[in-house]
Amino acid sequence: MGEPIIRTVSRGVNQSGVRDHNERLLLTLLQRHGPTAGSDLARLSNLSPQTVSIILREMEGEGLLARGEPVKGRVGKPSIPMRLAEGGVLSIGCKIGRRSAVLLLTDFRGTVRQELRLTYQYPLPRPIFSFLREGLDTILGQCSASERARICGIGIGVPFELWKWSELVGAPAEQFASWREVDFSAELAQFTDLPVHVVNDATAGCQAEHIYGRGKEFRDYAYFFIGAFVGGGIVLNHTVYQGHQGNAGALGSLRSFGPQGESQQLIDTASIHLLESRLSENGQDPQRLWDQPQDWTPFGRFVEPWIGRTAQELAKASLSVCAVIDFEAILIDGAFPDMVKQELVERTRRYLVNQDMRGLIAPRVEAAVVGFTARAIGAATSPLFERYFMNGNLRLQG
Repeated sequence: MGEPIIRTVSRGVNQSGVRDHNERLLLTLLQRHGPTAGSDLARLSNLSPQTVSIILREMEGEGLLARGEPVKGRVGKPSIPMRLAEGGVLSIGCKIGRRSAVLLLTDFRGTVRQELRLTYQYPLPRPIFSFLREGLDTILGQCSASERARICGIGIGVPFELWKWSELVGAPAEQFASWREVDFSAELAQFTDLPVHVVNDATAGCQAEHIYGRGKEFRDYAYFFIGAFVGGGIVLNHTVYQGHQGNAGALGSLRSFGPQGESQQLIDTASIHLLESRLSENGQDPQRLWDQPQDWTPFGRFVEPWIGRTAQELAKASLSVCAVIDFEAILIDGAFPDMVKQELVERTRRYLVNQDMRGLIAPRVEAAVVGFTARAIGAATSPLFERYFMNGNLRLQG
């Protein structure tokens, strides 16, 4: 006999129930492997072909899956791969950064359908929640009734203990301290009934790269995202590891040293706020670094030395994390143009060669690909994994 089949009543994505284990398993395999035939899904999942066929048919009927083009084999009928349906499930993600906020609507294939942006000198709760309220109205207003019914939640990517950053972002300490008391679920409940998930912003960026970028190429890696302040995430056994308090991979807090040998953190030596300060000192407007589309060429004589120092710091930090876990790769992304990212990666590789690597195995240093909006896209994945995918230490075959 095959596995017991759990019958479920067809349900819309806005209801509270989550998918059953076998459904989530098949959705996760399709997310990781792309369009896949039922026979291959049965092999990968260790489920019987009959069970897989029934589940796929039910999820296709709900609009979660779609059929691909038939693939002709050597014998028998052509196989028909199944794939995640475009627009099958939608999710909203928001990144609250030190210099800008991004709000976007994405589907569970990672396609960004709408995107809104707000820039500022520093983030304060009142304007941020005004942006969220108005932005949600705008996004929902541009969705059809069917699309609105398929939005499963909103994920918020926010820096860990944001209220402690007032001095670094130049914000009034008393106003900035109000972040300590903010309850995102309660604030958003005033204008939306969508489930709210809060995640560390850099961990969210790591999640986006892991799902939609180059994360599938490596089993264990460390991820650096260089924004106004550098942060990061870690992946172990093909899984983004958040830690028991959700703050694993706090790579911006790695120890470093200033020009006089004083103790500092990586955020003090490898972040865009250093470039901002340099521009301000020379009469340039640092806010232009965050304009979209990005163009840093007018600041070339300031960007070049910033890349050099940042690469040196990333090389040292890379070996520090590899001393704890022998990561096979280091992925680097950030809120900067692709040309800057490629040069930063190349320089980091060169500096890594000259580091003292006694007792260590040098990791590969690679460019991540999701880019500027990684943290918002990653935040949007939180509701998806709550309801549709698996994100635990589950080893999937293949």
